[in-house]
Amino acid sequence: MVRRLYKLWPLALLLLLAGCSTTTKDGGIRLIDPKNGIWDRFFVGPLSEFLKFIADITGGAYGISILIVTIIVRFLVLPLTLKQQKSSKAMQALQPELAKIKEKYKDEPQKQQEETMKLFTSNNVNPMAGCFPIFIQMPVLIALYHAIFRTPEIRAHEFLWLQLGTPDPWVLPIIAALTTFLQQKLMPKQQMQQMGAMQTIMLIFPVMIFFMSRSFPAALPLYWIYSNIFTIIQNFFIYRDKGTTPIVVTATETTSPAKKKSGSNNSKNGKSAKKPSK
Repeated sequence: MVRRLYKLWPLALLLLLAGCSTTTKDGGIRLIDPKNGIWDRFFVGPLSEFLKFIADITGGAYGISILIVTIIVRFLVLPLTLKQQKSSKAMQALQPELAKIKEKYKDEPQKQQEETMKLFTSNNVNPMAGCFPIFIQMPVLIALYHAIFRTPEIRAHEFLWLQLGTPDPWVLPIIAALTTFLQQKLMPKQQMQQMGAMQTIMLIFPVMIFFMSRSFPAALPLYWIYSNIFTIIQNFFIYRDKGTTPIVVTATETTSPAKKKSGSNNSKNGKSAKKPSK
């Protein structure tokens, strides 16, 4: 169940980003107000002020400010991403053994669960380890989305041919969709196979991004493009090392120290017992 929820996180993130919490009841954009609660005060507000600060340094270029802040935020959550990928790799390596356990104890659910936990323990794998980094990253990334969407100075700014507060009908949506598709295309084959039926949903993402980008202010697809390019480069370095697969220790291979010690003592006693007979 946990693994299924883990695979659905991109869809959950997309739905949250498309939520109505950024707008007022009359359809207007809700301004950032620290008095509104913890969300605006500690997450959205500071990121909005940081965007303004970087824009001031870069001569008021909010398009560059979004790029720099996106890179900084993504680097800050990079350790969590690496931890998530490491956990994912470990889980992939255990799949053959998990399949064997499932087949061997298909009529004994309790025994199947016990053997599965033994396998995780013997390989120092925590099945929940891949979920926590994602749930920690999500509030930060969603807060950055809100900060970009709800900062008035960004909506009033022009960058290249773009008016960041109004939708761009074609160019940005196409680039956003293409970079989303490329980001998913460059995922490891093993990870895509592990996702199973989710592959179809993942392929729909570029189409969803395209239509959302056509209706959202240009600042948002610009942010998505920056983020996608960062992810593409990040995944290139994470997955380019296709070296050794983690060594899997099966539950049956592990022997308790007491048994090993006992076996060792018995063998010594056996040897010493033979000596007097000579």
